[in-house]
Amino acid sequence: GIVLVAINPYEQLPIYEQDVIYAYSGQNMGDMDPHIFAVAEEAYKQMARDEKNQSIIVSGESGAGKTVSAKYAMRFFATVGGSASETNIEAKVLASSPIMEAIGNAKTTRNDNSSRFGKYIQIGFDKRYHIIGANMRTYLLEKSRVVFQAEDERNYHIFYQLCASASLPEFKDLGLSKYFYFPV
Repeated sequence: GIVLVAINPYEQLPIYEQDVIYAYSGQNMGDMDPHIFAVAEEAYKQMARDEKNQSIIVSGESGAGKTVSAKYAMRFFATVGGSASETNIEAKVLASSPIMEAIGNAKTTRNDNSSRFGKYIQIGFDKRYHIIGANMRTYLLEKSRVVFQAEDERNYHIFYQLCASASLPEFKDLGLSKYFYFPV
């Protein structure tokens, strides 16, 4: 299949704007420079032409920009499918991200907010190829990090949030008090 190597820059670049989306829309793979929008356009075109499900696999090391690349692909689909302004699907799908990051992200030696699980985002299209919905599932939680923590790494963010809120009255309603020991 098609492979694109993307680099997560230290600052935002103007290569993901609306005009760039429209420049890649309708183009054939290889006619333009390699870009996440070229990969998204190819998947979108094949979905419409062959009427078959398509997949884009975004893989990489910690901090490589996998989540950002997925956001750009979703923005492309929402824009070319004519549903960007109607549903704002990118925002809706990723609205759960802060909660998911609190539960499944941790500080590593390479990334302060490293995801400890994979994400599977499934986007549904109607017969006119407009986005009609999406869902996100997580998989492959790195259980080894629950029982082992490397030097200079930090455990899951939710652990620290729970510890910080243990003295609040709302915490008692969660029924977790007996699982947390807090010496005075």
